Amino acid sequence: MAAALRTITRAIAQPRVAHRSFIRTMSWWSHVPQGPKDPILGVTEAYKEDKTPGKMNLGVGAYRDDNSKPTVLKSVQEASKRIFEAKLNNEYAPIAGEPEFSKLAVQLAYGAESPLLKEGRVAAIQALSGTGALRLVGAYIHRFWPQDQPKPQVFLPNPTWGNHVKIFNDSGLETTFYKYYKAETRGLDFEGVLTDIAAAPERSVFVFHACAHNPTGVDPTQEQWKEISKAVKAKNHFVVIDSAYQGFASGDPVKDAFALQQFAADGHQFAVAQSFSKNFGLYGQRVGCLSMVVQNNKEKAAVESQLKILARAMYSNPPIHGSRIVTTVLSDPELKKQWHVDVKEMADRIIRMRQLLRAELESLGSKHNWEHITNQIGMFCYSGLTPEQVDRLTNEFHIYLTRNGRISMAGVTSKDVKNLAKAIHEVSK
Repeated sequence: MAAALRTITRAIAQPRVAHRSFIRTMSWWSHVPQGPKDPILGVTEAYKEDKTPGKMNLGVGAYRDDNSKPTVLKSVQEASKRIFEAKLNNEYAPIAGEPEFSKLAVQLAYGAESPLLKEGRVAAIQALSGTGALRLVGAYIHRFWPQDQPKPQVFLPNPTWGNHVKIFNDSGLETTFYKYYKAETRGLDFEGVLTDIAAAPERSVFVFHACAHNPTGVDPTQEQWKEISKAVKAKNHFVVIDSAYQGFASGDPVKDAFALQQFAADGHQFAVAQSFSKNFGLYGQRVGCLSMVVQNNKEKAAVESQLKILARAMYSNPPIHGSRIVTTVLSDPELKKQWHVDVKEMADRIIRMRQLLRAELESLGSKHNWEHITNQIGMFCYSGLTPEQVDRLTNEFHIYLTRNGRISMAGVTSKDVKNLAKAIHEVSK
């Protein structure tokens, strides 16, 4: 009798054991698909896997010297030395970062004598480089756009930096594009810019690159910026300026801030996302600043308080070492002078590579017009090469770049510019 009961009990229990086993082996995430590789970082991965001597990486989005090596600026080296010798602690920074950093950052952007700064009309917070600043302003717009207005569309230049769409979409905002690049001239579609600004719903959000447009290297002239500012004002649009290359584009931080300062002079309320990755070479330190022009001191306090609440939920507080470097450099007249020399050296090398590449292509007898190489500015050149031509550069010549034909001029050196020109000439005949 007892044996029979044990047999029945085992029979009843067995399916339940199997059920528990099924629960244990089932994954929460088996439905998640493999995500696509980042198109820019994927270029670098492919480059690293290639063992061919003489290969070139023209997809890199970071400055390299004429030996293709990363550079630590002299001003940054000295600032780092001073910080180390000061034996500073590693306590948490305030949520908005150290106030002195933001003060110096906005002085660099708006100009130390800006009436907006003197009137206390710029709210500012340290951010996780330019990307983090854009993500913060996206979240801010989504949360605090006037309730009597529909959520705005965010208009981005076509083309634009690939991460812009992701940042604003993940902030809960809808993105679309305005005409910017004209393929026929490999320059600015100025009429298209003005037309799309005028055609956009009133009180839309427009994103502009302050200088050294990524990926095209095509910037409006100063007179065109003035017209763009007027057109934006006429439709009461809100502007977000992505300032990732101040000083790095032309070698002159004041010249590179023209668009931003024009919008300020024309009475716009707008936001600025600053990055110190390129112009200080602080890529891995993630140093940035988000600033917003407001109406008065009361608004400044309110806006900063809400930006801190958003930052607290995202990452709590920003890193301190990179911001200490920027603060040390910009607060010391001699170090700041050295930084101006450093940033001009980087800009001048890139400008020189543009000149050499164009000259080499023309000396090879290419029938194409390569003036756009020197007309464009900043780290990137929109070469005009087709995806098929880029594929040939990679497969036949081991030259790596994104398939839209964007060349990182920082990846070009004086010793390999001839080979690059020969390869481009060969695939573009």
